[in-house]
Amino acid sequence: PPRPQVRAGESLMKLVSDLKQFLILNDFPSVNEAIDQRNQQLRALQEECDRKLIALRDEVSIDLYELEEEYYSSRYK
Repeated sequence: PPRPQVRAGESLMKLVSDLKQFLILNDFPSVNEAIDQRNQQLRALQEECDRKLIALRDEVSIDLYELEEEYYSSRYK
């Protein structure tokens, strides 16, 4: 059987591990800060995507208008 010092050392290591896990999981201020930072990143990405989609929509609208003009003025319609 393991010596009492070995068992005590293992118990102490387990206790330290449990304390670390508890602190990590229950460190609400840093968790909230990380969530806020991620939200800001995602909002910035959403705004960038919205700008690109609007620009793409405008380009497609212009191209469609030009194609319609070409079609309706064509003698091959």
